[in-house]
Amino acid sequence: MPSMNLVAFSLIVLGSVLFLFGSLWFLVAAFRESVLWGLACFFIPIVQLFFLIVHWPEARKPFFLQLLAFVIFILGFLINPHALHR
Repeated sequence: MPSMNLVAFSLIVLGSVLFLFGSLWFLVAAFRESVLWGLACFFIPIVQLFFLIVHWPEARKPFFLQLLAFVIFILGFLINPHALHR
């Protein structure tokens, strides 16, 4: 079904864009806290988890946006696992 391919592809693209936006928002929150937090979150991925725990009020919205984006992305693949194979 071509329409299912379009829906799946649209969900995958939407999830990717939202995840990118959430990631940038998370980095902005880290840099607002301090330059060291921002640089550490940018260069050392595990530091993002520590930032999330220590600065929950500032990091929760970007985190939940990334989580929602991941669910949308996976939903696109569940609808049609071959959506990106054309």
